[in-house]
Amino acid sequence: MPRFNERTVTRSRSTAVRRDTSPSAPSHPRATLALTSAATAVALMTYTAPVITLRDTATDLHTPLSAQAWLLNGTPLGLAALLLVAGSLADDYGRRRVFLGGTLALGLTTALGGLTNSTLLFTLARIAQGAASAAILASSLGLLVTAFPSPRGRLHATGVWGAFVSGGIAAGPLVAGAMPSWRVAYGALGAAALLVAALGMRPLTESKAPRGGRPDILGALTFGSALVALVAALTLGRDGWLRTPVVLLLAATVAAMALFTLVERRTRTPMIDLSLLRHPRFLASAAGGLFTGLTVIGLFSYLPALLQQTLHMSAMNTAWLFLLWSGLSFVVALQAKRLAGRVGSRRQLAMGFLLHAVGAVAMLGAIGSGSWVRMLPGLILGGVGSGLLNAALPLVAVESVPLDRAAMGSGAQQTFRYIGSCAGVALTIALVTSSGAGLAHGADVAMVVSAVLAVLGAVSVGVLRERA
Repeated sequence: MPRFNERTVTRSRSTAVRRDTSPSAPSHPRATLALTSAATAVALMTYTAPVITLRDTATDLHTPLSAQAWLLNGTPLGLAALLLVAGSLADDYGRRRVFLGGTLALGLTTALGGLTNSTLLFTLARIAQGAASAAILASSLGLLVTAFPSPRGRLHATGVWGAFVSGGIAAGPLVAGAMPSWRVAYGALGAAALLVAALGMRPLTESKAPRGGRPDILGALTFGSALVALVAALTLGRDGWLRTPVVLLLAATVAAMALFTLVERRTRTPMIDLSLLRHPRFLASAAGGLFTGLTVIGLFSYLPALLQQTLHMSAMNTAWLFLLWSGLSFVVALQAKRLAGRVGSRRQLAMGFLLHAVGAVAMLGAIGSGSWVRMLPGLILGGVGSGLLNAALPLVAVESVPLDRAAMGSGAQQTFRYIGSCAGVALTIALVTSSGAGLAHGADVAMVVSAVLAVLGAVSVGVLRERA
């Protein structure tokens, strides 16, 4: 199994640039950037659609409160389970092939999700959407690194791509809220994904960095099993962490992760080279993804549904309110490339976490006040922080591995991001709904916890930055 150190990372970067200028390199870099950004935006729109339609979807599917976390956690579960696999497959067998296959699958599974009639079928459709989105997100950065081999071009491309992550998050609730029903919204998003897949057939050119060997199927199965067990434990844990099913699921998570580690050490073409865990750059990338999921995604995935329940806001009004947060995130992410040379990407991560923490504290008492106006300062601060995070994360992911393994590096970071998301959503819902003092008090507890975790994220990235 190949091992990477700082010298081999640097050497592999220069080698990767030479590889990417071969005849197989993409000849349409602008089209590559446009298509990967569009597909990423649609994937994130699909991801955030239930944020605004959760109440109607749960009512239509007769989903009890205890199971509503599954409606939100289906897609991040599919993402977390398949991102590493998708990244490795993209590098080894073709980034264009994986990207187009993922975009096509996203269109089909999203449209089918709108036709489901039970919580189980909807959750399964959401998991399938997450798996398809994993193929898109993991292969996109690999395509961009190949299309933009120069550092300046790579900075521009990853900055635009990161901005469209925020753009998708911003547009998803608006599109879902503007549709006559959540089912129509899923049909529209599915059609958008299919359109992007059709448009990408001609301009995208194949690129890959094959290592030889077979796909790491056993690694995918053990890692996926560990994540399913973990998410199930986190979802069921809100009713008691010492209950037998929860303890057994946590034990199964540990056992599956131990088996995954053993498999990765023995296979010739692992999903992830475990030696990377010794490198500060890679650890900073992983920590950035994990704490983004725990703090930003975990809190803001449930706040819209909470506002509809407590302040009786309509889905569309809630979407417009949260556009302040997500729209600012998009604008800041798009402009963050101007900080290059003055503020390092890992310092941007630390700044983003700290701004989110201040924003969460600023929203304390907002739910209990009965007025959405009290949310505005926190949404503004949180939006700026989220924009810095979304701009810096893709560049940190690319910098943390050799460039010819960019898809694997992207998949690894985003795996941690959506593991954090699953845990963050389950934790937020548990904190809000388990408080004996009411939803307003529970929301304040969740915001304090989110702020503390964000500070821990800033500290961890800062410490790793100093060591790198």
